[in-house]
Amino acid sequence: MSAATALLTHRPGRRLGVVWLALALLLGACHGRWFSSVDAAGTRNRVRHFDHIEFDNRRALSLDLYAPINVHDAPVVVFFYGGSWLGGERGWFRFVGNALAAHGVITVIPDYRKLPDVDLGGFMRDAARAIGWVRAHVAAYGGDPQRLFVMGHSSGGHIAALLATDPRWLAAQGLTPRDLAGCIGLAGVYAFLPADAQDEEMLDVFGEAPDQWHQAAPVAFVDGREPPMLLLSGDDDDEVDPENSRRLAAALQAHGEAVTLHVYPRIGHSALLLALAHPRAPQAPVLRDILAFIHTQPAASNIAAPP
Repeated sequence: MSAATALLTHRPGRRLGVVWLALALLLGACHGRWFSSVDAAGTRNRVRHFDHIEFDNRRALSLDLYAPINVHDAPVVVFFYGGSWLGGERGWFRFVGNALAAHGVITVIPDYRKLPDVDLGGFMRDAARAIGWVRAHVAAYGGDPQRLFVMGHSSGGHIAALLATDPRWLAAQGLTPRDLAGCIGLAGVYAFLPADAQDEEMLDVFGEAPDQWHQAAPVAFVDGREPPMLLLSGDDDDEVDPENSRRLAAALQAHGEAVTLHVYPRIGHSALLLALAHPRAPQAPVLRDILAFIHTQPAASNIAAPP
């Protein structure tokens, strides 16, 4: 079993990464032509692109920023792409930045290091550094740092949710999960186990013992001090069981946290994210639900912490 398919969710026999690897190959081979067709949908003249902004010069990590034209105090989304913690590039997800920015949301897509070069701590520290950079600099692009959301798909959803639940990652940036206005997870990996104890790369990331696997799962950290969350999944997802989203939603609800869960019928793993490129598709109103969540959340400084 390859490292790309080494994680099982709670649906026996379903493996994370197969569809995403196929999608990555497709986008890597013809991404220029594909993104041109998406841009032609009407976002091009409404969005400013700021590409290759370095946020960590020591590690040569950069981000792309998508901003609406003539915007002030706009909400901000930092999007972490998926790829089984193994692959992906921020430029492949231009359609996400365009879709949200065309509707008034500044969108930031950072790169992060991946295995086998780093373990869990490596890519989580990269993600937290990206949040720290955005918090400090996004006002210069018309964004409101008090309305900062994290968002991710698949393994990127795991990263976003872990930032929102495990306080140690943002603490290095002088922040807490409650400094986020919200977390948006699309088919995220929130509760999992390594599928093959012989897969050394996965064990390098998540540890060799069951208690270590537990400590890598966002659901394990829920304690009532999380930002509001929107969790989206498709019930035809063969890569990440929607039970991940249901379990995280249940844990948040048990602690009195604000959470909204949508499980769309007849929607698969990649189709959930690609719905952002086709926002008028009736089967999964992903963009509509994301925008509704963003625009109804208060600034982070107005979110009351639990007693």
